[in-house]
Amino acid sequence: MAAQDAAVDSLRDRETGIEQEHLDRVYRRLEEKIDEAEFLMRDAGKRGQVGTPGALAERDAQVFRAGIHLNRLNNEFEDFLFGRIDLLPGKDGERGPDGAYTSVEPADDAVREDNTADIAETLHIGRIGVLDSDYAPLVIDWRAPAAAPFYRSTPKAPGRVVRRRVIRSKGRRVLGVEDDLMRPELTAFLDGGELPVIGDGALMAALGQARSHTMRDIVSSIQAEQDLVIRAPAASVTEVSGGPGTGKTAVALHRAAYLLYQDRRRYSGGILVVSPTPLLVAYTEGVLPSLGEEGQVAIRAVGSLSDEAAGVEGATTYDEPAVARIKGSSRMLHVLRKAARGALEQPAPRRAATEEDGQLSFGDEEAPRPPRGTPDRLRVVAFGARIELEADELKRIRHNVLGGSAPVNLLRPRARKLLLDALWNKSSGKGRYTDPELIAELRSSFDEDVSTETPFLTFLDAWWPELTPRQVLAAMADERRLGRWARRILNPGEVRRLARSLKRLDADGRGPLSVHDVALLDELHTLLGTPHRPKRKREMDPLDQLTGLQELMPQREETQWERAERLAAERTEYAHVIVDEAQDLTPMQWRMVGRRGRHATWTIVGDAAQSSWSDPDEAAAARDEALGSRPRRRFTLTVNYRNPAEIAELAAKVLALAMPGMESPAAVRSTGVRPRFETVRDGGLAETVREEARRLLAEVDGTVGVVVAMDRRAEARGWLAELGERVVALGSLEAKGLEYDATVVVSPAEIADESPAGLRVLYVALTRATQQLTVVSGERDLPDEDGVPDLLRD
Repeated sequence: MAAQDAAVDSLRDRETGIEQEHLDRVYRRLEEKIDEAEFLMRDAGKRGQVGTPGALAERDAQVFRAGIHLNRLNNEFEDFLFGRIDLLPGKDGERGPDGAYTSVEPADDAVREDNTADIAETLHIGRIGVLDSDYAPLVIDWRAPAAAPFYRSTPKAPGRVVRRRVIRSKGRRVLGVEDDLMRPELTAFLDGGELPVIGDGALMAALGQARSHTMRDIVSSIQAEQDLVIRAPAASVTEVSGGPGTGKTAVALHRAAYLLYQDRRRYSGGILVVSPTPLLVAYTEGVLPSLGEEGQVAIRAVGSLSDEAAGVEGATTYDEPAVARIKGSSRMLHVLRKAARGALEQPAPRRAATEEDGQLSFGDEEAPRPPRGTPDRLRVVAFGARIELEADELKRIRHNVLGGSAPVNLLRPRARKLLLDALWNKSSGKGRYTDPELIAELRSSFDEDVSTETPFLTFLDAWWPELTPRQVLAAMADERRLGRWARRILNPGEVRRLARSLKRLDADGRGPLSVHDVALLDELHTLLGTPHRPKRKREMDPLDQLTGLQELMPQREETQWERAERLAAERTEYAHVIVDEAQDLTPMQWRMVGRRGRHATWTIVGDAAQSSWSDPDEAAAARDEALGSRPRRRFTLTVNYRNPAEIAELAAKVLALAMPGMESPAAVRSTGVRPRFETVRDGGLAETVREEARRLLAEVDGTVGVVVAMDRRAEARGWLAELGERVVALGSLEAKGLEYDATVVVSPAEIADESPAGLRVLYVALTRATQQLTVVSGERDLPDEDGVPDLLRD
């Protein structure tokens, strides 16, 4: 037995050494490519010394391309080279652009009658493609068609693949190899010797690795059903459903990298990945750079999606469930439409105007001049007489202006015109002439004189101010005004709760925003519009004007790099939109996301069983409106790679309560460690949770997540502050998409009762652990003598 083990170890060392030799060759080639890129950078700098506009533009373009290339080459990933496939001869001899043969199926004579065969081609799979100096492939990019068999091949459908090898490396050192034999019945030969097979279970080794606070890519362990989604054609809408642990988020990110590889020109317009929480953004944002892609993909939380449009830097506050249901409902669209127009009339103390005030009247009551308010009388002087428009006339004009559906701020020119029309009709100028040309000339002079006078301009600014989304949202904090705007849309209780939730904003809308406020601001931005403003001209240096240098030195145009950065910062529409955890988006959030993908292709990833939104049918209608009539392609992920079977079995009990008849994904492994149940000890809830977290930290190598009801978040962070960075406390809604080596779920009853979707939220909380799970119950959970809470008993 010892001799057999020694022989296995010797074979493993030999195969590891073979892969080390190849990796050394790859890095030597990468160093050559880095030298070439650095030479291009130096050469570009010399071109800039010529000084002509053409040379400067050429330099900028070359620096841009060389900089991107150098950045990619200088990234030494932990497992840059991670795979290998040994292939039979193909049916044809055609090679693709990466130098690999394109045939998927083996040639008819690839397997001899005695069930032996020769390996015709070996491909190494890595994060980016590398060719040698003769343009032969040293590494195939994982997204290339030639790499697809590494992920798609199975013993049932092996294609040309005989052996699939996963290579574990760190930096420039190969740590080991694990092989899967796709054709176990075949005796294959490579370089005159029989093809060796090392170990088994590359996937299980990957699944058992300790978790950190950031997501690892799954590029070396993508499974066949996941690969089908990643490489699906991008046209129209790709819908992906799957339960906890099926790799939905990872698949979505790998799909973004794949689409950029396949059609970079098409997706240069940018890819947007929408995540439910900032925690999930922080968890996933390192994946794309590790896959060789960055700069073209924006990963944004729903609470920070509208910062370009509405001035939102990012919201992390959560409304209480009853308020969130109001703000997320599609009914809010009708409320916002009325609020956007109604907010033009600013309630304020009124005052009487005098002649010294420029014939501008704010009413009859004497009061200090208010900082804001809606005037109810306009007075101007024309043709030696005073012309007045009273409140009723102004009201009719406003009603006429608002008769269409154009954005409110864009209607100001029309409001100005109708005011001038009304003033002209009440003036004596209309009857002075009968000649149409003279009347038109007099009218033009009248408009110019009146519209440039201070009283008219002051009135127009107060009567039709330029509104911001934040100002309108703040106006909705006035319960009486909101009640008028929401009549027959919201009931009085809903109006009261909505208004009170907005009291934290001042009159200009400054103050903390909730995640659900962001979608309202984005909708208001659309309803209000942004008035056109001319671009500022570049100021010329006076010295240049005096010397005439402006005629000799052309104005510097922005570089390609600067233009790319500017467009990325200004981008509000994308070429492809990926929505992660799509089941959680509210109808109003779907409208916000839909505006960013009006001309895009889509990937929608979600699981109805994990939805935290209380009305899935309403959300589905909003989603269908956002996606339009685009055709849809649907995929289902069926395998749970995260949870061991013992944890998945417990979570399935909650799923049966939350969504009867819904099947949970099948777990692929078992650890033999059952979930642990604890009740609150003498030291209280805080001490019980702290002790369980401390115990789990000692038993796992990675991270521990403590999941509590949303209103306990701050409290739980205080409990765990002394335990270090490996443990994190998070609210139930923040746990979506995250995973930890071990989790502590605190009071299942509190989580289940915090919203109508509470059971589905609890199901999410119970499926975050890759190794161990502890459930801590309080009195509200009605635990039995073993500590098992009522919700989790058979």
